[in-house]
Amino acid sequence: MQFKTYFFYFLKPVFWGLLFAVVLLQGVKYKQSISDFLNNDQVMSYHDAVKKASPAVVNIYSQQYTNSTIDTAKHLKPTGLGSGIIVSSNGYIVTNYHVIAQADQILIALQDGRLFTANIIGSDPLTDLAVLQIDGKNLPIIPQNTKYNPQVGDIVLAIGNPYNLGQTITQGIISATGRNGMSSSGRQDFLQTDAAINAGNSGGALINSRGELVGINTSEFYSNKHNVSNGISFAIPYKLANRILHSLIKYGRVIRGSLGIQGKKLDPILARLWGLKAQDNLIVEFLAEGGPADTAGVQKGDILLKINGEKANDFVSTLDKVAEFKPGTEITLTLLRKGDEIKLNVIVGEFDYQR
Repeated sequence: MQFKTYFFYFLKPVFWGLLFAVVLLQGVKYKQSISDFLNNDQVMSYHDAVKKASPAVVNIYSQQYTNSTIDTAKHLKPTGLGSGIIVSSNGYIVTNYHVIAQADQILIALQDGRLFTANIIGSDPLTDLAVLQIDGKNLPIIPQNTKYNPQVGDIVLAIGNPYNLGQTITQGIISATGRNGMSSSGRQDFLQTDAAINAGNSGGALINSRGELVGINTSEFYSNKHNVSNGISFAIPYKLANRILHSLIKYGRVIRGSLGIQGKKLDPILARLWGLKAQDNLIVEFLAEGGPADTAGVQKGDILLKINGEKANDFVSTLDKVAEFKPGTEITLTLLRKGDEIKLNVIVGEFDYQR
């Protein structure tokens, strides 16, 4: 017992001495690393991210047949310029629908000098997306991460071919997420960024600092007739584009569920004045005659509280939620009608963009 006491008595200062030496050495290494960082010639750069992503961003040239003034034959004439993104080894390319909407022939130019003629796999005017395909080997593929969620303040880089100057990189941040009402349909949410997106950038890639695809560049926001964008540009989120991509590849079109209703967010102040329980939900303003909701008994002025038990408090996200249901699926709507909460079962129909 006495031996153990003496042993620990002598061991204790040795232990503390070793611990102090380790801490001291780590401090010296930390100080040296700071000194090295301050004195070296390296600069902060997004070169690695650009190197991973840029080879997969292609130039798109649309051509149309036009009547010749010299003879009666029709000739192909360049009519459109845009960008696209190779997203798979099968040669699938995602771009904006408006880039190829009027094209009779689509040429794809890779950054390594290869030139291809593309086939249209499918398009979706509602989200302004289209999928093309080229037949090539050893195609570059843009990095993709389905778990990445864009956040306001994230650094992003826009890659495209503005004004056919050649591939160009612009840098900014994500200024806002969930911007809606910016498209003719008002359906999809956009990412807002201050990275410059000019003519020719449409369909190009918005990437993060790891080189992963964040969105599909689609447009600038012009506040006046002089086409001054004031640093406001929009991109279609990757997760939405990815869903549309797979639907177009599988079906050649996008199959969406529909209830045949339109509405808006209920004003919380008016809700309180009216004494309504719902203050952050949707009020039904329009019912398609003979549509799924109309057939099930939904009425104009009903307040939509929940869909299958999940709260409905944003029109765009609610439409997206319904769109995910396969036509023919039965869902339950929880509604507030004249102060009473009711539930109705509705058979989801198929959304018709042309209607």
